[in-house]
Amino acid sequence: MTHHPLRLRGFRLLFIDRTISTLGDAVVPAALAIAITRATGSSGALALVLGCAMVPRLLLLPLGGVIGDRFNPRVVALATDLVRAAAQLFVGVELLGGEPSLTHIAVAEALGGVASAFAMPTASPLVAATVEGPHRMRANALLASASSAARLGGPALAGVLVYTAGAGWAFVLDGVSFVVSAALLARITVRHTPAERRSLLTDLAEGWVELRSRDWYWTSLIAHGTWNGAAAVLLTLGPLIATERLGGDGVWIALTQAGAIGMLAGSLLAGRVRPRRPVLLANLGLALYALPLLALAAAAPAPATVAAYALAMAGLGFLSPVWQTVVQQEFPAQVLARVTSYDWLLSLAAAPLGYTLAPLAADAWGSTGPLLVTAALVMLACAGTAAVPGVRRAGRAGQPPPAGETGGTGESGESRKAEQAGES
Repeated sequence: MTHHPLRLRGFRLLFIDRTISTLGDAVVPAALAIAITRATGSSGALALVLGCAMVPRLLLLPLGGVIGDRFNPRVVALATDLVRAAAQLFVGVELLGGEPSLTHIAVAEALGGVASAFAMPTASPLVAATVEGPHRMRANALLASASSAARLGGPALAGVLVYTAGAGWAFVLDGVSFVVSAALLARITVRHTPAERRSLLTDLAEGWVELRSRDWYWTSLIAHGTWNGAAAVLLTLGPLIATERLGGDGVWIALTQAGAIGMLAGSLLAGRVRPRRPVLLANLGLALYALPLLALAAAAPAPATVAAYALAMAGLGFLSPVWQTVVQQEFPAQVLARVTSYDWLLSLAAAPLGYTLAPLAADAWGSTGPLLVTAALVMLACAGTAAVPGVRRAGRAGQPPPAGETGGTGESGESRKAEQAGES
């Protein structure tokens, strides 16, 4: 009998939980941008609020990984959901009050960023705890597909809320989604074997040693970090190029929507194919991001640029479930939250650099040069991982069975894997 992940109660609850909370999160970026610019008329104010959320998240991610391994990650995730619910509901009430305080909103978003730093490392342990190894690829692909679909519809929902009820209701919706998420997590039963209690520095060092001991992992993280830096450059320079050289704001909107569709297609594909070298293929897919960078640099026709971006984001959609599955397979459950936290930290660290340097370089040399250099870097970093032996080997063992093949043990909360790991 085939055990589809959604037949497992623990994963089914997790899937609903993540879909609802992702949809709630997806409405916030557009609503936040509109609300802050309306209230202050300043892009600098928006940057301040975004920075207040981003900085504590990056700084505290390693500590979040330690907490996720020491304690039951389900409990950690539930607690952070409640904190984020309170923060978003506060922002919603502040905006609905008619005279929002930038300081209050910034503090609330900073609190949400702190909670996010502890929540993010728990995501992978939860999947590992609720789904048997042979079926994790499909489970991760389902989660990625739901996330992509939510992000596709999120901006449209945000627009409806902003222009009919007010931006504050987008934050209320996000806050309620976190409350629902916490309620669903409370119903998932997962036994957790905590990591041995030692000093904080020792725990951090152990996670770093696990990372460094696998060449496929740290070299891929360099590639992923480069990709995020390149994405920051494109998102900084792309809107102006689209407006001035490709036909207007509508081209940029079409490009971003095509990217969301591409991500959804990539994640759906990941659930269907069984590559012999999954990490290598996923990293090569990331290298496709050079295509829209080159298209923007050359001011290629709008349809070609939009298609290039859709293809590039399909590469990202494919990588996400493949990467998570291999990481869950290759690392011991007791260090999974820590290595995941380092993954997020190293992958995201280059994004602020891209946001900062891209406009400076464009002002000095024009946008073409920075885009070409960035395209070369992302191609070299992502495709260059093919030279690493571990990248070519990682994930080849324990491949998930094709659709329709038997396997699994039913309710994974009672399985051996459930005894080893916690949850998101």
